[in-house]
Amino acid sequence: RPIDHAHNARIDGTLYGQRALSETVFSVIKRTLGDVVRARSWYREFREIVLMCVDYNIKRAVN
Repeated sequence: RPIDHAHNARIDGTLYGQRALSETVFSVIKRTLGDVVRARSWYREFREIVLMCVDYNIKRAVN
């Protein structure tokens, strides 16, 4: 449809590629480490997510 073509013409290919890469990383983290954050406070939730990312990066560096 013409409206779909107009929407797709506005998408920057480079930025969309970066989004695809980040979505892939988020998917891997959620599949391997789980998609539940067990902490209750904002600070501890943030810390838990950061530690998940650190764990992911360490696993990638080892392999």
